[in-house]
Amino acid sequence: MAASNVPKGFQVDVQSGGFAVVTVRSEPVNTLSLDLWRGLTSILDACEEDPAVRGIIFRSGLKKDIFSAGNDIRELYAPLTSAQRYREFWVTSNKFLARLYSTRLATVAAIRGACPAGGCAISLACDYRVMTEHGHIGLNEVALGISVPKFWAGLMGRVIGARTAERLCLNAELPDPRRALSLGLVDEVVPTAQLDAAAQKALASMLSAPDVGRAVRSSDAVGPRAGPASACARIAQGPGKGY
Repeated sequence: MAASNVPKGFQVDVQSGGFAVVTVRSEPVNTLSLDLWRGLTSILDACEEDPAVRGIIFRSGLKKDIFSAGNDIRELYAPLTSAQRYREFWVTSNKFLARLYSTRLATVAAIRGACPAGGCAISLACDYRVMTEHGHIGLNEVALGISVPKFWAGLMGRVIGARTAERLCLNAELPDPRRALSLGLVDEVVPTAQLDAAAQKALASMLSAPDVGRAVRSSDAVGPRAGPASACARIAQGPGKGY
């Protein structure tokens, strides 16, 4: 992806090992606005179209220890948006998550610090999650008076089990890294200084296997990895009701 085509708030570095490192840097907290979801989609498009790219690492480039603080509340608050934009926001974000979950690429979320709500959803759509020793992660929308989007809750349920996911979502819990590891919400916890190396090691392990293997997993939520288009259509109606 040419530097001139990289969306604002992002940095994309394609490595010789056949993977891209996507750094999200939209100060102060990587709030997920419609523009940021569009940017993520554009980058995923470019990486999937590049035969030299077999995997992606998503990381934060913020000054603070935050992966993403979640969706931009201004996109959800009626006086600050419109019905058309509200729909586009949910269609764009859910399509991106479905695409990410079903991509041919191996994907790793390198989580530094706080990772609530939309940030957590992005990590759940990745194949592997490595997190620093300090922070928290979870789908805490209920604490704001918002239902957890159905697809997001489904992703968490697939990772840690439906009953555990239901309990975390209904109570707006944000487990710390060690508890998240015990629950299976993340796959590895490391010191901050080792985060990038750990993410690259995990990705290299996945890339040691043929890519075709990642295209055969099927999912009730998003359909086969090899064909996410129908899944995107199913979830494009909006957030749906989760917990």
